[in-house]
Amino acid sequence: MNGVGLRADLALIAAQVPAGTRVLDVGCGDGTLMAALRAQRGIDARGLELDAANVAAAMAQGLAVVQGDADRDLADYPGDSFDIAILSQTLQTTHHPDRVIAELLRIAPRAFVSFPNFAHWRVRWSLLWNGRMPVTAELPVSWYATPNIHHLTVRDFQGFAAERGLAIDGAWYLAGGRPIGAAGANWRAEQAVFALRRD
Repeated sequence: MNGVGLRADLALIAAQVPAGTRVLDVGCGDGTLMAALRAQRGIDARGLELDAANVAAAMAQGLAVVQGDADRDLADYPGDSFDIAILSQTLQTTHHPDRVIAELLRIAPRAFVSFPNFAHWRVRWSLLWNGRMPVTAELPVSWYATPNIHHLTVRDFQGFAAERGLAIDGAWYLAGGRPIGAAGANWRAEQAVFALRRD
């Protein structure tokens, strides 16, 4: 799938989604990924989004999006109602990320999760040099206005998956919007994408 116009993590995820797959995009924003999946793969994706303006923007494109909160409303979806659940750049904004991940893998046997890596070297450098919470391209909002409430790293997520017995089917790391290797990803990657599988 051609990811032209998609944010780098979304392009990586889109490339992994086969045609004919039932997809739930949790925290779908304005529906950019859903629209690309529909246009390029004919996928009828569904979305869940907290922000009312984003819901309206997605619906204006003819996308099936409902307003809801990942922390509360995923429980309303029946088990195995989708083939793939996607949570892009949303995990760190949830109150109970562990429960959200569990719900994703209840709703679908496969899930993709992407998040900003708070251990990236620029974040570390900013904290060391300035002594203040960083503002970077991947974390563009000051500490008092950010929606991020859980600051996780690549290693944090790997440890979480190991503790919970979650199967990681794939992992991709991004710096400057481009894929990088896994070596040193905890300090080199600005973003991470993980594919999870329910056993």
